[in-house]
Amino acid sequence: MTLRLLSVHAHPDDESSKGAATLARYAAEGVDVLVATCTGGERGDVLNPALDRPEVWADLTAVRRREMAAAAEILGVRQRFLGHVDSGLREPLPDGCFARLSIEDAMRPLVELMREFRPQVVITYDETGGYPHPDHIRTHEVTRAAFEAVGNGEPRKLYYQATLSRAWFQAMHDATLAAGQESLMGPVLEELPPTDGLAVTTKIRCEQYFDVRDQALRAHVSQSDPAHPFFAHSRDVERATWPFEDYHLAATNVPTTPGIEDDLFDGIR
Repeated sequence: MTLRLLSVHAHPDDESSKGAATLARYAAEGVDVLVATCTGGERGDVLNPALDRPEVWADLTAVRRREMAAAAEILGVRQRFLGHVDSGLREPLPDGCFARLSIEDAMRPLVELMREFRPQVVITYDETGGYPHPDHIRTHEVTRAAFEAVGNGEPRKLYYQATLSRAWFQAMHDATLAAGQESLMGPVLEELPPTDGLAVTTKIRCEQYFDVRDQALRAHVSQSDPAHPFFAHSRDVERATWPFEDYHLAATNVPTTPGIEDDLFDGIR
């Protein structure tokens, strides 16, 4: 059996900041991994001060595509743009953007992709979108709808991202301080909700791919601020403290092992 994994994201760079080590691990193990990117990120920000220049803003669509191609190559995965227009965060949202389409229109390219690719496992965001960007919320909505619409027993399992949780940031903060190092996670923790709303059902061991994850995220040069706290903590501390990426099993039509899963393809292999 050829194992196929589809990870659905809102914008270029999301695949590298959420679950990238998991994708790299499965790709290295021979799983056919495909990233579906709903929009081109045309209305995103330039978060790297070194690239906050007029010529970058003028060519942002092409910049995002080049960065996405570089990140996919680093991760060892395939990638497909679904062709929707980035909604941005500025109200009112523009006509024709991803978040303003009907669910039926917004899900159509993804349904077609699922029927073509035939993934057994699909990953996306929960109903909050991970954070309240309209494109992230719409990505959840269309992925859930497409998962249910495809039918024929495929895809078999739907997961939500549970990475970058408060528990993860707290663990990194505490472990960094315990190692006698400075932690930059404090301000991040102050901005997060006091508890995580998504139960973790699945922990994928992937610490040997954290470097690949970081390389892929840095390939999104315009989107990655080198001064962000995410890049500051010791990767050795992270590997020792939290060698996993976490997921929530949202839907399945196969029997799974009781307890915390350690394989997205549990019940399928």
